[in-house]
Amino acid sequence: MLGPLCVAAAGFSLDIDHDPNTTLTQPSLPNLWDILGNAVCRTRRDPQRRIAIDDSKKLKGARTAKMHPLTHLERGVLSFAAVRKELPKTDSSLFKQLGADVQQQPWYDNELSLPISQDAGLLKISGGKLNRALESAGVDYLGTVCEIIDAASFNKQVERTGRKSSVNLSAAMRLVDRIWRTWDAAHIVLDRQGGKMRYRADLQQCWPEAQVTVCDESPKCSSYQLCRGQHQLWLSFQVSAEDQHLPVALASMTAKYTRELLMERLNGYFGQHLPDLRPTAGYVQDARRYLQDIDPIIQERHIDRSQLVRSC
Repeated sequence: MLGPLCVAAAGFSLDIDHDPNTTLTQPSLPNLWDILGNAVCRTRRDPQRRIAIDDSKKLKGARTAKMHPLTHLERGVLSFAAVRKELPKTDSSLFKQLGADVQQQPWYDNELSLPISQDAGLLKISGGKLNRALESAGVDYLGTVCEIIDAASFNKQVERTGRKSSVNLSAAMRLVDRIWRTWDAAHIVLDRQGGKMRYRADLQQCWPEAQVTVCDESPKCSSYQLCRGQHQLWLSFQVSAEDQHLPVALASMTAKYTRELLMERLNGYFGQHLPDLRPTAGYVQDARRYLQDIDPIIQERHIDRSQLVRSC
């Protein structure tokens, strides 16, 4: 209800055996948790202090816990951000690295210093360890991108299409297009979009010049091959994809971390006007409480609610 919708994609390049003249019924992709096992794991507690990469819902902690709720999300996202690059010192520099544009709203103006839950020196060590694991395995980390859709843009898209689900799918397809324009051939795995099983019509609408072949449409996976001249793309929409593929999990973490940083900005903006204001994560039930609490500021500053609150 409050805060942006964030959609991300993470890319890796590595050699896999595949005949380009065949279609794929079920994706046969390598397990990057195993390949990069010297540096990454899937658990919060690891004796080797490897970097936890998993579904963001499993890694974000509770605000009531002793540990900062963003500890594991931040370590994973910033460790990858530090691979062969400088560790971002502010959330603005991270957003720039992700190609994520933040809309100009007063509640998003207060830049945050990074990291907020980690030691910068230890993050650089984690990034170096991750870099060595990638080089040893012959894996090239291509980077992560993220799209930020604030409440105003979200509401406009819902008004135009009449469906909230289309906003998320459209953002995902824009990221897919960015990847396909960069690489002649790619295999992209996406999380299943709200229980939807058939995507051929959506894909054909996005790329009318492409030949779209349905490889599989089953309860657990819907996969497609797209051909545009010599350019080929394989898309798989999978149930709980972040549990099966490290790149999807990293994308999930990045989107969640980006949203949490922007919620920190939002809470900071309203909190400076109302010192006793209890922060919100922005989800419906607590967001209603928060909106009641900040109503004096909304009235005083003539804030347009359609710029702040997502349509539900």
